[in-house]
Amino acid sequence: MHDFLSLIAHHGYAVVFLVVLAEAVGLPVPAAIALLAAGAAVASGALRAPVLLLVAVIGMLIGDSLLFVLGRYMGWSLLGWLCKLSANPETCIMRSAESFYKRGKLTLVIAKFIPGVNTMAPPLAGSMLMRPMLFFQLDLAGAVLYAVAYASLGFLFRDFLVAITRGFQTAGRAVEMVLLIGLLGYIIYRIGLYRKHSIYRIVPRVQVEELARKLASENDQAHLILVDVRSHGYYDPNAARIKGSIRVEPNNLAEEIKNLPKDKDLYVYCT
Repeated sequence: MHDFLSLIAHHGYAVVFLVVLAEAVGLPVPAAIALLAAGAAVASGALRAPVLLLVAVIGMLIGDSLLFVLGRYMGWSLLGWLCKLSANPETCIMRSAESFYKRGKLTLVIAKFIPGVNTMAPPLAGSMLMRPMLFFQLDLAGAVLYAVAYASLGFLFRDFLVAITRGFQTAGRAVEMVLLIGLLGYIIYRIGLYRKHSIYRIVPRVQVEELARKLASENDQAHLILVDVRSHGYYDPNAARIKGSIRVEPNNLAEEIKNLPKDKDLYVYCT
């Protein structure tokens, strides 16, 4: 931590820009810690607040805009790729889509404060064909709020951060061991979580031709239901859907599933 604070003090603007840009494009780097350290550097006079905020916001906007454009043209394939390190990629995507379902477009304003959603929100907005200017306005508001919040905390609690770093230096070896044990524990936890959810990585699928034959057969058709589960943002009340299918909102599945019959086979299709 002390080395990081020193790095911020000597190469502040460049480090903050690179770190927030890296986090914005999905890399596991601590943008919040960088902003805290930069806020402390502002309090000590090493950095200027207006320049710091401008650099941080520009870095976030560049990263978010890149994912927005890629999401617009790559859609859910990009979202799936970003979620590959998740224990359950489909849950990762649905969690982000659920945020849009519950909070609407304002999700972009608070997304950076929500782990997991911060990286997924821009490409999800792009895949939903949100207007670029609207995206820019909401993302700008979110970037400014995020940068101001963490830089202000660093500014206000500069002495506390310095005390912590000195404590780390004094504790030395003990702190390193605690961090190492914590890291190993987290890796074991992630492996366990990955194995627990591995069963959900294989989704049973049916070929279009096979389902078409079932729909054409009156006997089979009587024993199946075709369900449209396209996520919120890809479906509206006037959207076309496969003939004979019913609509189920996946972000409200707990309630929707109560209305589905238990004695029929369900075939679902999404985006």
